[in-house]
Amino acid sequence: MPGVRVWGRLLGVNTAVVESVEFDEAEQVLVAAVRVRRRDRDRCGVCSRRCPRYDAGRGRRRWRALDLGTVQAFVEADASRVRCREHGVVVSAVPWARHGAGHTRAFDDTVAWLATATSRSTVRQLMRIAWPTVGSIITRVRADIDARVDRLAGLRRIGIDEISYKKNHRYLTVVVDHDTGRLVWAAAGNDKPTLAAFFELLGPQRCARITHVSADAAAWIARTVEQYCPDAVRCADPFHVVKWATDALDQVRRQVWNTARRQPGGSHKDRRGRTASAGAAQGLKRARWALWKNPENLTDHQRHKLAWIAKTDPRLYRAYLLKEGLRHVFAVGGQPGKEALQRWLAWAARCRIPEFVKLARTIRAERAAIHASLDHGLSNALIESTNTKIRLLTRLAFGFKHADALISLALLALGGHRPELPDRTHT
Repeated sequence: MPGVRVWGRLLGVNTAVVESVEFDEAEQVLVAAVRVRRRDRDRCGVCSRRCPRYDAGRGRRRWRALDLGTVQAFVEADASRVRCREHGVVVSAVPWARHGAGHTRAFDDTVAWLATATSRSTVRQLMRIAWPTVGSIITRVRADIDARVDRLAGLRRIGIDEISYKKNHRYLTVVVDHDTGRLVWAAAGNDKPTLAAFFELLGPQRCARITHVSADAAAWIARTVEQYCPDAVRCADPFHVVKWATDALDQVRRQVWNTARRQPGGSHKDRRGRTASAGAAQGLKRARWALWKNPENLTDHQRHKLAWIAKTDPRLYRAYLLKEGLRHVFAVGGQPGKEALQRWLAWAARCRIPEFVKLARTIRAERAAIHASLDHGLSNALIESTNTKIRLLTRLAFGFKHADALISLALLALGGHRPELPDRTHT
């Protein structure tokens, strides 16, 4: 049989004294009886301060350890309670497990590492645990990392956005650091109180150090940033601004299509008896991608489609040119971009297309933020990339009951402080 020290290393409890190791024939598991060393006894499970002993608690307790080959292993020890001046009567701390956990630290760290690196089914089958248990574990590991690492240190330029993570309009507000590319904070909700919680956590001194904030034109973001970081430069996201123009263009396209299909010969009954577009209406219905795509990405067929639109409906083609004109503003950037934006606003104001006249008023209201984006070249491209990765994690996290588990998984995977496998040295 291996020695006491060897068993401690195998089970990940080398900070404790292994008293005995037995194989439970009834449950077919390995059980190691351990005890806490004298210097680690009678400490609060929350703050680790030495406290007076309260009672013996509920007797002996087991913690799931890493499997030994194909056999499940458990660590068993007394679980006494202490009276802490700050936290009251709590179970005393044990060095091999986190407070309130039913697994050892080595087990938790391994599960958290697997959750950020592999699929859900792999974690469940390899570690032989339920998926909701994985959510609890990664939440504990993330809290442990947050206690050691200040994710908000050194923030200067940040990006703020919202992302849907569940049906029925469930959203997360996420904040990324433009300088490091890391996700630094996330919370459930997409309103001013949610974002205000981030700035409250940041504190007045560090809020004053924020120099640039990139975001879309959501009013709740703009008002919160202005309240907590009045000196920060707010940069409008070019993608969202161009998307406004694309949405206005699509409104015009639908209007033209509806008008065309109401004309004689504009629709017919298909084989199932449903009304389908015909003639020019059919061509307009299938022109969406030709109007949406950037000119350099168009196929030959889509270029012919645009040429046909220019001949058949000059108003729709003018709306397309307005969309491309706004995209050109951000393509050139800097002072040329500002001058191009001024010309675009004058053109949109007299284009006689209500959707773009309204868009011009919106852009005038956001002109300062757009100018800042043109000057500094700051956009939400980084945060959109982060959102894409969070969407992938959302599919992986399907089955978690609470958003905290998803947020913990996102911070572990994208926050720059990934969990490490236990007892591994990196060269």
